[in-house]
Amino acid sequence: MHQDMIEIVVVGAHLSGMPLNRELTDRGGVFRRAVTTTADYRFHALAGGPPRRPGLLRVEDGQGGPVEAEVWALPAAGFGTFVASIPAPLCIGTVRLSDGTSPKGFLVEPAGLALAEDITRLGGWRAYIASLTATAA
Repeated sequence: MHQDMIEIVVVGAHLSGMPLNRELTDRGGVFRRAVTTTADYRFHALAGGPPRRPGLLRVEDGQGGPVEAEVWALPAAGFGTFVASIPAPLCIGTVRLSDGTSPKGFLVEPAGLALAEDITRLGGWRAYIASLTATAA
């Protein structure tokens, strides 16, 4: 494996099989593992779209819950162009994972939570998307 691969945590539309996953694979991204965050995050469905986008926000210990995530690895050049394309209020920061690692990953600026729905109770983006489908049925 290339030594210049940089891990990135994704929690929403970039997950395997989701609409924006190609933004990782087109840049040489390789799936590494499925994992959850530590239990100190709140998870939100942001206003706007399409595509629908989540926002992961680190909170005080004990004030959040674990969120399903995937860790991908990108070549350094691909990581750079990928990060440069991320629109506000999303940003890249350090994400604490249940496997003890802390790669870079998607977070949201607190100001981006206006009109957002807290979906932490669902535990992940796939469950949220499934809940929309169930509601529409």
